[in-house]
Amino acid sequence: QVQLVESGGGLVQAGGSLRLSCAPSGRTFRSYAMAWFRQAPGKEREFVAAIRWISGSTYYADSVKGRFTISGDNAKNTVSLQMISLNPEDTAVYYCVADSSPHYGSDYRSLSRRTTTYEYWGQGTQVTVSS
Repeated sequence: QVQLVESGGGLVQAGGSLRLSCAPSGRTFRSYAMAWFRQAPGKEREFVAAIRWISGSTYYADSVKGRFTISGDNAKNTVSLQMISLNPEDTAVYYCVADSSPHYGSDYRSLSRRTTTYEYWGQGTQVTVSS
């Protein structure tokens, strides 16, 4: 069974920074992309950022562009999310996800934003930004 384990969440003041990390445990697998989603109380789960190993492309939600940076290691199936200039609207549970399909020839910018693209999900880590 593949498991993704997030770490690095916590409480931070507005304007502060956090770095989330995600690493796999359990059986090995190959990922073609990894991403972060988040879910705030009472809201739907939303896309945050993704990185596609084949092209090295990164994708971001408009709400985090310029403040969040996704990076990772394809060989280790690890991914991180550096978050700066945090604001209370960033408060949510953040989920690490992995896509084990290549999706050759696809519009991955669009695919990356869909929860259904990803087969593996972590349990989530809480990020709370106080005002």
